[in-house]
Amino acid sequence: MTTTANSDRHRAPATQTDFPHFTFKNGELHCEDVPASRIAEQFGTSAYVYSKRALEGNLRALTEAFSPVNPLICFSVKCLNNIHVLRLLADQGCGMDIVSGGELFRALRAGVDPARIVYAGVGKMAKEINEALAAGVGWINVESAQELALLAQLSQARAQPVNCALRINPDMSDSQTHQKTFTASADTKFGIDMAELTALAVQYKNHPFVRLRGLHFHLGSPIYAPELYGQAIGKLLGLVETFAEHGVRIDTLDIGGGFCAVYGDEKLPSIESFAAVALPLLRPFAERGGQIILEPGRSIAATAGVLLSKVLYTKRCGSRQFAVLDAGMSHLIRPALYDAFHFIWPTRPCGARLPQNFANEPNGESLVKYDVVGPICETGDLFARDRWLPPVEHGELIAFFSCGAYGMTMASHYNAVGNPVEVLVDESECRLIRRREQYADLVRQEELS
Repeated sequence: MTTTANSDRHRAPATQTDFPHFTFKNGELHCEDVPASRIAEQFGTSAYVYSKRALEGNLRALTEAFSPVNPLICFSVKCLNNIHVLRLLADQGCGMDIVSGGELFRALRAGVDPARIVYAGVGKMAKEINEALAAGVGWINVESAQELALLAQLSQARAQPVNCALRINPDMSDSQTHQKTFTASADTKFGIDMAELTALAVQYKNHPFVRLRGLHFHLGSPIYAPELYGQAIGKLLGLVETFAEHGVRIDTLDIGGGFCAVYGDEKLPSIESFAAVALPLLRPFAERGGQIILEPGRSIAATAGVLLSKVLYTKRCGSRQFAVLDAGMSHLIRPALYDAFHFIWPTRPCGARLPQNFANEPNGESLVKYDVVGPICETGDLFARDRWLPPVEHGELIAFFSCGAYGMTMASHYNAVGNPVEVLVDESECRLIRRREQYADLVRQEELS
């Protein structure tokens, strides 16, 4: 049975060393060399803050771990889609993994080479496919027989060849990933049933414009068990052999992303652990000239970002002590949607030392147990229940760790609340990369005359 990752507490909690670019210096949280208070004073709160060093370091670690197969790494745009971040990663050699026409637009606006873009997604519209063909994207990952038929029709109408990969549904189970984000079981909407794949490949093997060259899977995110990649890669390699027997040559394997990231409540497998499982299987294919594609997002972006928020009020209701912040579920929905854990701590620890680990257990200091909530008119606007924190007051600056992935990209306008700013820090410099929304921005698309 699938459960939430947050319910699994057998791992050792994370420590400050898991967030090397968000550190407490002289009693205050810094992003690289910039104090959190300076960012809040300059840009206000709520604010998503990203570390350039962390983004580059996480990408470098992943690149080095999988270097024996020289993969094309395509960053998952859906997890962090700010064009300044996309440009930064593209400058480091990243391609992009997109799932919509809007993400294609963002990637192109960021200056990404379209030949290094992989277009996935279970519900591509004809308009979006045509946009991808017009842009000359490197790959389209196909998720159904009907989508493949549409792609064939559109590419033939344009007389434009296109590289495509069939996304398999590997029919696997997982005991840790949240059921809403595990995409590889037979009863999810993703991919093509294994039983259909060979006939589909044979049907299109001689198509003049659809170049069926690849196989793809994506297990979901976050994935905590490296061995699942071994099982899924084994299924891809089995299909490579089966297709070859039918005259279909596969020269590209896309093993998706989904590698887990630290959120503060657990110590997780390293990226090297995932590579150790995948490389022995992928290396022979790569040595025969095959291309490997990875689509990581969370493992690059999660620990590279924090959300800064301020305490508006504290109050007691019944037996519970509340800290009400200016950030809510409209800014960070992961706790409400997935029961996700984020380490939360004041940027100035108020006399209480930083915990030895980030599980937020009492450590002998004068801590208070809070329900940490936002201003949204929903009981579900809850970041943490019974969380031990130093005593906090109005105006206290609070940091949510590991917010670089699926934070800002999932923000909404619920309660007509504007989106936060985004800030990129590079050593001692910080710059605005998304301005704060104003009231006029909330109605701009509705003012039709």
